[in-house]
Amino acid sequence: MRRLGGGGAWGLGAGDRPDDRGAVAAEFAVALPVVALVLVFGVTMLGVSSAQVRLQDAAADAARLAARGESAARVLDAVESAVAGAQGDIEQRGDLVCVMAQAPTRLPLRIAATSCALAGGF
Repeated sequence: MRRLGGGGAWGLGAGDRPDDRGAVAAEFAVALPVVALVLVFGVTMLGVSSAQVRLQDAAADAARLAARGESAARVLDAVESAVAGAQGDIEQRGDLVCVMAQAPTRLPLRIAATSCALAGGF
């Protein structure tokens, strides 16, 4: 029986390895698109989260403006200037003035925020 190379556990020595050249490149080619997709999705979700926070802050500011008696145009401008494509509505709910805002995102969904303030309150 012929012994191969330096004899390891499988009878293969350092110079007698099977030909696996290109295996790393093939694995990398399969994994790279998945990693890129996950990164793009993560960055997009960070952008959506940031827009949600800006929209919520704008709705709160707009509700306070409406509660102080500012014009509807000024109130809605506060919402529309916070996030691109944002729209808002003003609604009276008893002693409260509420502003509902919504905006599109890069994904096929819309973000929304609602905030209320005591009418006439300072």
